[in-house]
Amino acid sequence: MTLGTAILSSCAKQENKPGYSGKDVTADVSIIRSKKDKSASLQIYTSGKWTLYGGNSVDNIDFSNPIAQGQDSGTFPLDVADSVRSYFQIVTEEGKAILADRHLPMTGGYNFRDLGGYRTTDGKYVKWGKIFRSDDLHNLTDADLKYLSAIPLTSIVDFRSEEERTLQPDINPASVKENYAYAISPGNLMEAVSKDIRLLTAEKVDTLMMEMNILLVTDSACIAQYRKFFELLQNEADVPLMFHCSAGKDRTGMGAALVLSALGVDEQTIIRDYLDSNIYLANKYAKFKTEYPQLSALYEVKPQFLQAGIDRIKKDHGSIENYLTKVLNVDIQKMQQMYLY
Repeated sequence: MTLGTAILSSCAKQENKPGYSGKDVTADVSIIRSKKDKSASLQIYTSGKWTLYGGNSVDNIDFSNPIAQGQDSGTFPLDVADSVRSYFQIVTEEGKAILADRHLPMTGGYNFRDLGGYRTTDGKYVKWGKIFRSDDLHNLTDADLKYLSAIPLTSIVDFRSEEERTLQPDINPASVKENYAYAISPGNLMEAVSKDIRLLTAEKVDTLMMEMNILLVTDSACIAQYRKFFELLQNEADVPLMFHCSAGKDRTGMGAALVLSALGVDEQTIIRDYLDSNIYLANKYAKFKTEYPQLSALYEVKPQFLQAGIDRIKKDHGSIENYLTKVLNVDIQKMQQMYLY
């Protein structure tokens, strides 16, 4: 019996219980949902046989009837409902993992993502379907709202300013019990841009973005809002929770970085999650970036933007953990108990 066959056989004996084992295969498999019609497909890079099981929640994955089976790499359409979110267990000859669509298929949005599935430094994984990040919600379609309600999304934290909320108010899924307006001001960034955008250079914009990320973790008003945000995350009644701003990349990006840090995800993975905004927001701001190329960084993310905030935390507090526990009042042990497999 080969090692791969032994692992697959071992997985088969535990197929009635979703989880992770063997090689970390999470980088080799993903669930892709179409933004247009929410149809699902499996994208997999592997050698050998694999089996996929599914359900409407992780706890309800049906191991008695595979959704798909195959061999080796490819992209395979999945016969699952388009109106509700599905969760999956992939079993390969090398290992097994829980899956869901990381990028949610919002027709009326761009940067909707699940923070689940990331591996922590001690070998655990962030739970799917609990914490979501996104851009603005004012263009969501009926199908989008139905999809989010089926999660069921319970709470929304809106980091936008009062002016932003008034101009483009959130459209809430029916499942949402509370929309929390925790406004975080981007500081002097918008003031600098509104004065005369023609005077701004690309280098100046980069500097402003780094300064803003430092402000997000040092300004007392920003800290107060992140503190309330983490208070919600530590209350089971407020989960599943989505947090967002306008683009879902700066105020939301820092929030996601802090959440993943609390859960024990390494910095490299956190930066990679941060940079994914460039993929999902490309079409949203394409026209503006073409018209004002020197201002492109206002609608993009660069590693040095988030890194500026992270480095300032470490300089002022010694570690991210100290900042989370002593400044944001995060019970890291509780967070990890709530959100890790």
